[in-house]
Amino acid sequence: MQKLRELFSDTLVYGISSVLARFINYLLVPLYTDVFSPAKYGIVGLIYAGITFLNVVFTFGMESAYLRYAENRKEAAHIFKTLQLSLLGFATILCGLLWLAMPVLLPVFNLTADLSGIFLLMLGILWFDTLSIVPMAELRLVRRTWLFASLKFMNVIINLGLNLYLILGLNFGIEAVFISNLAASFLMTILVWIFTADLLKGQWKTKWIKTAFEFGWPFVPSGIGYAINEMLDRFLLNNMDPANAERIYGDGTTPEDIVGIYNACYKMAVFMLLLVQMYRMAWQPFFMRHAADKESPALFGQAFIWFNGFSAILFLVVALFKEQIVAITVPGLNATLIGSDYWMGLDIVPFLLLAYWFHGWYINFSSGVFIKEKTRVLYKITLMGAVITIIANLLLIPYYGMTGSAAATLLSYSAMAVSLGYFSKKVMDVPYRLPQSFILMAILALLVFGEPIWINILSTEMAARWAVLVTGITVTVVYLWRYTRPEK
Repeated sequence: MQKLRELFSDTLVYGISSVLARFINYLLVPLYTDVFSPAKYGIVGLIYAGITFLNVVFTFGMESAYLRYAENRKEAAHIFKTLQLSLLGFATILCGLLWLAMPVLLPVFNLTADLSGIFLLMLGILWFDTLSIVPMAELRLVRRTWLFASLKFMNVIINLGLNLYLILGLNFGIEAVFISNLAASFLMTILVWIFTADLLKGQWKTKWIKTAFEFGWPFVPSGIGYAINEMLDRFLLNNMDPANAERIYGDGTTPEDIVGIYNACYKMAVFMLLLVQMYRMAWQPFFMRHAADKESPALFGQAFIWFNGFSAILFLVVALFKEQIVAITVPGLNATLIGSDYWMGLDIVPFLLLAYWFHGWYINFSSGVFIKEKTRVLYKITLMGAVITIIANLLLIPYYGMTGSAAATLLSYSAMAVSLGYFSKKVMDVPYRLPQSFILMAILALLVFGEPIWINILSTEMAARWAVLVTGITVTVVYLWRYTRPEK
């Protein structure tokens, strides 16, 4: 239990900073949805979708490679310098190539010639974010969690402050979103370089390029698959038949509007994504530190059970009370958490929460693959998920629009999690209690999606939601009580 407390402690530190940072950053959603039309906000979604895709190519799996090999502190400085200089050259070349291709790429992001500056801002964000990857991984590896958290928090504060100043003070358009992001990324990268400057005293060692490449390259197709799962739906919704958009959502609704609405409501899934991300930040260094322990399989199994417990409660609260959450008024902005023009997309939220819960399973199952250096399976599984995403979106969007895209995301993440769980069990036998964990998730999903039945029984929506919440929490507590007790 002491080792689990170590995991919980690191997760809490990452979590506090991430929760605060995400909460502050989330204040931008009511600002954007109040100031920008759905079509304009759709451009923001497309640009950040592009950043997600391109980040995979720019970083080339070097974050994971550094975490894997810099655990050897005698070689850490050499690995750090070699990877950092390699990324500097690689990112610069890629930015140059994308700049040359700009005329072809602008229409992909719904950018006109007068908005071409946004494309250049996107390249700047990519360049600085790439050069902060290895230094930030170093902070995680040596458990400088508070410094890591402080830098991330500062990044968000700067981003938020500049957005408010540029949009509300100077009446900037959507360019303000990316100017603010670039300034925040620039400052965070400079500071993390300063805090890790001692490691640049290492020597360039070509062998580490080869080693890191062999370990990291599977993360590129894997990352592209992940980006497809996360972001391709924006582009597919943007290209849906306008007639279908009007048939599903009413006269005058355009695909550009749908992208903006989808992007805004997708933000509600950030609560589950936040839990998964802060867990991942602590989980990867944790399982590498305890990889050689005899009791590590049991330890990893217990961590998975507790992760499911927290995910279950979060799923219930957000899925059941999504309408109340988005209607919260943000002090000082005189706007709701998400503008009312965007509420028509809230049906996607339960699907996306479940999808990210499955993504958390995927993160848990990755431990055996990392420890046994079987990372090549990751890209195969993620590309399988990408194929499911593409096919399901193409089949479902014409009939169900945004809900079809959200359901496609759920199908993809669940297939990926189950596949990796099956493979991980072969390379490292961990007692994950998968059937029982899946039953927990299925029961809670049935409770949430069966809410209309509860409303018919109890007559009022709020009474039904509280009944579902109490029932779901009871089921979760029984699950935790049953599977976290020490084996006799």
